[in-house]
Amino acid sequence: MGKKKKTEELQESEVKEAEVLEENQTEQSELNEVDTLKDRLLRQTAEYDNYRKRTAKERLELVPEITAGNIAEFLPVIDNIERALQAECSDENYKKGIEMIYGSFMQALQNLGVEEIASEAETFEPSIHQAVQHIEHETLESGKIAEVFQKGYKIGNRIIRFAMVSIVK
Repeated sequence: MGKKKKTEELQESEVKEAEVLEENQTEQSELNEVDTLKDRLLRQTAEYDNYRKRTAKERLELVPEITAGNIAEFLPVIDNIERALQAECSDENYKKGIEMIYGSFMQALQNLGVEEIASEAETFEPSIHQAVQHIEHETLESGKIAEVFQKGYKIGNRIIRFAMVSIVK
Protein backbone atom coordinates (compact mmCIF):
# COMPACT_ATOMS: atom_id res chain seq x y z
CA MET A 1 0.00 0.00 0.00
CA GLY A 2 2.82 2.33 0.68
CA LYS A 3 3.77 2.25 -2.93
CA LYS A 4 0.25 3.08 -4.02
CA LYS A 5 0.16 6.02 -1.63
CA LYS A 6 3.43 7.33 -2.99
CA THR A 7 2.14 6.97 -6.55
CA GLU A 8 -1.04 8.85 -5.64
CA GLU A 9 0.99 11.59 -3.94
CA LEU A 10 3.24 11.74 -6.97
CA GLN A 11 0.24 12.00 -9.29
CA GLU A 12 -1.34 14.65 -7.07
CA SER A 13 1.94 16.55 -7.08
CA GLU A 14 2.12 16.36 -10.88
CA VAL A 15 -1.51 17.50 -11.14
CA LYS A 16 -0.80 20.44 -8.81
CA GLU A 17 2.29 21.34 -10.81
CA ALA A 18 0.28 21.16 -14.03
CA GLU A 19 -2.42 23.36 -12.46
CA VAL A 20 0.20 25.86 -11.30
CA LEU A 21 1.82 25.79 -14.72
CA GLU A 22 -1.57 26.30 -16.36
CA GLU A 23 -2.36 29.18 -13.98
CA ASN A 24 1.02 30.76 -14.81
CA GLN A 25 0.31 30.40 -18.52
CA THR A 26 -3.17 31.90 -18.04
CA GLU A 27 -1.72 34.78 -16.03
CA GLN A 28 0.95 35.29 -18.68
CA SER A 29 -1.61 35.33 -21.51
CA GLU A 30 -3.75 37.78 -19.51
CA LEU A 31 -0.70 39.99 -18.97
CA ASN A 32 0.06 39.82 -22.70
CA GLU A 33 -3.53 40.75 -23.48
CA VAL A 34 -3.35 43.69 -21.02
CA ASP A 35 -0.11 44.85 -22.67
CA THR A 36 -1.73 44.56 -26.09
CA LEU A 37 -4.74 46.56 -24.95
CA LYS A 38 -2.50 49.21 -23.36
CA ASP A 39 -0.57 49.50 -26.62
CA ARG A 40 -3.78 49.84 -28.64
CA LEU A 41 -5.05 52.48 -26.22
CA LEU A 42 -1.82 54.47 -26.50
CA ARG A 43 -1.93 54.27 -30.29
CA GLN A 44 -5.58 55.34 -30.42
CA THR A 45 -4.87 58.22 -28.04
CA ALA A 46 -1.91 59.36 -30.15
CA GLU A 47 -3.96 59.04 -33.33
CA TYR A 48 -6.79 61.10 -31.84
CA ASP A 49 -4.34 63.75 -30.62
CA ASN A 50 -2.81 63.99 -34.11
CA TYR A 51 -6.28 64.25 -35.64
CA ARG A 52 -7.23 67.03 -33.22
CA LYS A 53 -4.04 68.99 -33.97
CA ARG A 54 -4.43 68.52 -37.72
CA THR A 55 -8.06 69.71 -37.76
CA ALA A 56 -7.19 72.72 -35.58
CA LYS A 57 -4.43 73.65 -38.02
CA GLU A 58 -6.78 73.21 -41.00
CA ARG A 59 -9.36 75.44 -39.32
CA LEU A 60 -6.76 78.15 -38.75
CA GLU A 61 -5.70 77.93 -42.39
CA LEU A 62 -9.30 78.29 -43.55
CA VAL A 63 -10.02 81.47 -41.59
CA PRO A 64 -8.17 83.85 -43.98
CA GLU A 65 -9.73 82.12 -47.00
CA ILE A 66 -13.25 82.46 -45.62
CA THR A 67 -12.63 86.03 -44.49
CA ALA A 68 -11.24 86.98 -47.91
CA GLY A 69 -14.22 85.40 -49.65
CA ASN A 70 -16.67 87.29 -47.47
CA ILE A 71 -14.84 90.60 -47.82
CA ALA A 72 -14.72 90.22 -51.61
CA GLU A 73 -18.53 90.38 -51.57
CA PHE A 74 -18.41 93.78 -49.82
CA LEU A 75 -15.85 95.42 -52.12
CA PRO A 76 -18.44 96.54 -54.71
CA VAL A 77 -20.34 98.24 -51.86
CA ILE A 78 -17.18 100.12 -50.88
CA ASP A 79 -16.68 101.14 -54.53
CA ASN A 80 -20.23 102.52 -54.65
CA ILE A 81 -19.75 104.44 -51.40
CA GLU A 82 -16.53 105.97 -52.81
CA ARG A 83 -18.42 106.99 -55.97
CA ALA A 84 -21.11 108.56 -53.80
CA LEU A 85 -18.43 110.56 -51.97
CA GLN A 86 -17.05 111.87 -55.27
CA ALA A 87 -20.47 112.93 -56.57
CA GLU A 88 -21.66 116.51 -56.15
CA CYS A 89 -24.15 116.91 -53.32
CA SER A 90 -25.84 120.07 -52.04
CA ASP A 91 -26.87 118.52 -48.71
CA GLU A 92 -23.81 118.65 -46.43
CA ASN A 93 -25.46 116.46 -43.76
CA TYR A 94 -26.11 113.75 -46.35
CA LYS A 95 -22.49 113.90 -47.52
CA LYS A 96 -21.25 113.79 -43.92
CA GLY A 97 -23.41 110.70 -43.30
CA ILE A 98 -21.91 108.96 -46.32
CA GLU A 99 -18.40 109.86 -45.08
CA MET A 100 -19.21 108.41 -41.67
CA ILE A 101 -20.50 105.18 -43.22
CA TYR A 102 -17.38 104.95 -45.39
CA GLY A 103 -15.10 105.61 -42.41
CA SER A 104 -16.75 102.97 -40.24
CA PHE A 105 -16.70 100.48 -43.12
CA MET A 106 -12.97 101.05 -43.69
CA GLN A 107 -12.29 100.78 -39.94
CA ALA A 108 -14.12 97.44 -39.85
CA LEU A 109 -12.02 96.19 -42.77
CA GLN A 110 -8.84 97.38 -41.05
CA ASN A 111 -9.87 95.51 -37.89
CA LEU A 112 -10.19 92.36 -40.01
CA GLY A 113 -6.65 92.85 -41.33
CA VAL A 114 -7.64 94.11 -44.78
CA GLU A 115 -5.23 96.55 -46.39
CA GLU A 116 -5.70 98.72 -49.44
CA ILE A 117 -3.09 98.13 -52.14
CA ALA A 118 -1.21 101.41 -52.69
CA SER A 119 -1.02 102.15 -56.38
CA GLU A 120 -0.96 105.79 -57.54
CA ALA A 121 2.55 106.73 -58.85
CA GLU A 122 3.96 103.39 -57.64
CA THR A 123 5.87 100.96 -59.80
CA PHE A 124 3.63 98.44 -61.56
CA GLU A 125 3.77 94.98 -59.96
CA PRO A 126 1.89 92.24 -61.80
CA SER A 127 1.52 90.28 -58.55
CA ILE A 128 -0.82 92.95 -57.11
CA HIS A 129 -1.91 95.09 -60.08
CA GLN A 130 -3.93 94.40 -63.19
CA ALA A 131 -2.97 96.64 -66.10
CA VAL A 132 -6.00 97.56 -68.20
CA GLN A 133 -4.49 100.46 -70.13
CA HIS A 134 -1.09 101.77 -71.32
CA ILE A 135 -0.77 105.53 -71.70
CA GLU A 136 1.79 108.23 -72.47
CA HIS A 137 2.59 110.58 -69.58
CA GLU A 138 4.93 113.58 -69.40
CA THR A 139 5.84 113.56 -65.71
CA LEU A 140 5.79 109.86 -64.78
CA GLU A 141 8.46 107.47 -65.95
CA SER A 142 7.85 104.21 -67.76
CA GLY A 143 6.45 101.37 -65.64
CA LYS A 144 4.75 103.67 -63.12
CA ILE A 145 1.03 103.64 -62.42
CA ALA A 146 -0.71 106.67 -63.90
CA GLU A 147 -4.28 106.09 -62.74
CA VAL A 148 -6.20 103.67 -60.53
CA PHE A 149 -9.56 102.58 -61.94
CA GLN A 150 -10.44 100.20 -59.12
CA LYS A 151 -8.67 99.86 -55.78
CA GLY A 152 -7.14 96.55 -54.79
CA TYR A 153 -7.28 94.94 -51.36
CA LYS A 154 -5.32 92.25 -49.55
CA ILE A 155 -5.20 90.38 -46.25
CA GLY A 156 -1.61 89.71 -45.32
CA ASN A 157 -0.06 88.25 -48.47
CA ARG A 158 -3.37 87.05 -49.94
CA ILE A 159 -4.82 89.31 -52.64
CA ILE A 160 -8.58 89.73 -52.33
CA ARG A 161 -8.87 91.90 -55.45
CA PHE A 162 -6.16 93.14 -57.79
CA ALA A 163 -5.94 96.89 -58.35
CA MET A 164 -7.03 97.83 -61.89
CA VAL A 165 -4.62 100.45 -63.18
CA SER A 166 -3.29 102.22 -66.22
CA ILE A 167 0.48 102.26 -66.58
CA VAL A 168 2.90 104.53 -68.37
CA LYS A 169 4.49 103.13 -71.55
